[in-house]
Amino acid sequence: MNNFEIIVIANLEVNDANEYRKYEKGFFPILKKYNGSFITFDDTPEHKEGDSSLKGRIIIFGFNTEEDAQSWFNDPEYQQLSEYRRNGTTTHSITFTKVLKK
Repeated sequence: MNNFEIIVIANLEVNDANEYRKYEKGFFPILKKYNGSFITFDDTPEHKEGDSSLKGRIIIFGFNTEEDAQSWFNDPEYQQLSEYRRNGTTTHSITFTKVLKK
């Protein structure tokens, strides 16, 4: 069982699948470098209520510590890799949210 402190929720629309695949290929090794765990993704989220439905892909992954999450995002290798995501998608949001502790 994972003991996540931070959950990351990304919402993006893939506009150039070839560019985005370059991002995907490098994503997991850097995620693991910072003890991150992939949870799920969905290309067709079902909007139930509210003014702003999410568009495109939703990706959820977690980190055991906030320090790991921040280090992952700020890692120069990740930021360089992110250029493929920026070039291949419209990124609506990348959100860090804290997990409630019992």
